Amino acid sequence: MDDLAFDAQSPAASVPATEDESALPKAELDRLTDALIAQLKTVFDPEIPVDIYELGLIYKVDVSDERDVVVDMTLTAPGCPVAGDMPGWVQDAIEKIEGVRSCKVELTFDPPWDPSRMSDEAKLQLNMF
Repeated sequence: MDDLAFDAQSPAASVPATEDESALPKAELDRLTDALIAQLKTVFDPEIPVDIYELGLIYKVDVSDERDVVVDMTLTAPGCPVAGDMPGWVQDAIEKIEGVRSCKVELTFDPPWDPSRMSDEAKLQLNMF
């Protein structure tokens, strides 16, 4: 499942990266990438007024030729009160995208999240400059 992948470790710099020639046309890859980012930006940690994409909680997104999506994400802390809920919120958001067949969200704490993963936009919003 490496047809469309983007590394979200630096949200502002995320760009689709294809490893092999994809069966999906470039225009469709671009549309899906834009839609994925837009939907990820609709999910918020209830304790932080910044979306999970700008917070740098999304580590990787893979989309297969069949439009099955796998998201690798983390939380700000392993004991986050919404740890059991947030992956479902992400899955629900992604599955709303036209053409996406399925979504699986994998939670990881390796590497652990830290504030350096936030975009400049998130840092500005949280007065962390």
